[in-house]
Amino acid sequence: MNITPEPVWVVDDDESIRWVLTDALAGHGIASRSFCDAESALDAFENEQPKVVITDVRMDGMSGLSFLNEIHKRESTVPVIVMTAYSDLDTTIHSFQRGATEYLSKPFDIDDAVTLIQRVMDENSHRPEQSQSAETITSSMIGESVAMQEVFRAIGRLSTSDLNVLITGESGTGKELVAKALYENSIRKKYPFVAINAAAIPVDLLESELFGHEKGAFTGASQRRIGRFEQANRGTLFLDEIGDMPHDLQSRLLRVMSEGKFYRVGGVSEISVDVRVIAATNQDLQTQIEQNRFRNDLFHRLNVVGISLPAVRERKGDVSRFVQHFLAQAAKQLKVDEKTVTAPAMECMEVYRWPGNVREIENVCRSLTVMTPTKAVTVNDLPNEIQQYVFDAGHQQTWEYELELTIGKMLKDTELVESGQFRQAIEQAMISSALKFCDGSKVHAGKILGWGRNTIARKLSER
Repeated sequence: MNITPEPVWVVDDDESIRWVLTDALAGHGIASRSFCDAESALDAFENEQPKVVITDVRMDGMSGLSFLNEIHKRESTVPVIVMTAYSDLDTTIHSFQRGATEYLSKPFDIDDAVTLIQRVMDENSHRPEQSQSAETITSSMIGESVAMQEVFRAIGRLSTSDLNVLITGESGTGKELVAKALYENSIRKKYPFVAINAAAIPVDLLESELFGHEKGAFTGASQRRIGRFEQANRGTLFLDEIGDMPHDLQSRLLRVMSEGKFYRVGGVSEISVDVRVIAATNQDLQTQIEQNRFRNDLFHRLNVVGISLPAVRERKGDVSRFVQHFLAQAAKQLKVDEKTVTAPAMECMEVYRWPGNVREIENVCRSLTVMTPTKAVTVNDLPNEIQQYVFDAGHQQTWEYELELTIGKMLKDTELVESGQFRQAIEQAMISSALKFCDGSKVHAGKILGWGRNTIARKLSER
């Protein structure tokens, strides 16, 4: 098998990652060279140029992003693939803004990684040099799932473009967050971000909201109004729930998107604007087009780039991160101590389908922050719909879950609690179970429970 003359460089402080990648590349006829840190790779870079560099983001010494900057200072045409186990939007955006060609999340499928490297080599694609002083980008977007990594990549790739974007997804999945992330990481971020919800404004007022009106244009128009398109000039207009826009108004929207010109309602002077449009919908626009409820030409004008947001049920691994984030956020906003969630309660929240998606998680976390009497959220503190769903689903529960439910039922026994016998009842159950397990040996049972033989004998006498 012939080995290509231009090697791939693998830079990672994890020896196992270096070995796996170089071995897989060799198996596909691609020569490679590995480095355990960025500094040694930069030294070699002075004398030779690789065809592709693949580097980890977090390494001892120089980070992968700093390494990326240094590479492009020396030779901006070398494509770089960054890989990281810390898959968040900020890291993805920083990678693309600093000149990364592609992004690879750990753990990755080795065949997919090799295919990606081969494609980058074939395309020999590159991005223009980026300034090392890129602004720090913060975002409340969360996600380690594969579906969300695709969303992060799309936002990163679009950070240097000015294309219109159509965001689709169920209600509550965070479409406006994506729109704001696209804006905040765009070339228009110094200019306005203007949002309008097409479903929240009466049909007869929506045209005026979008395009403005002149004084006297209709009953009640006592003065000139500047519409959202004018407000967003040179910036970004976010059209939420675009699928609810009336069909006749879609024609006006298409014209201003095509020509950048429009008239205010009742106006005679043509107005020119330069606006990037980001639209969002929870509806199936293709079906609406077939039903003649949405213009096909407008759809294609909006959908230059499409981003599809997954529902929470499709990204179960992100639920615990959402819960932790929103509990911390609620505690800060309400100025109270932050709640924690027991393992069984978190298990229930991960099983639940969350029909309201991220918005529902946020609302539940705010409610738990206010209503949970103790610092730790247990199964019994969760909303009834979550407990009922988990029960109906027949989910195989852990012993911790069953124990929390049992204790919760005992706490609802008013007589037991008010008599002061609650703790004694728990202890007696523990001792009885331990003695059965130890064939009646108080010494052995005491070791398991952390009590001495005499303590167990005394507690047994309290029955």
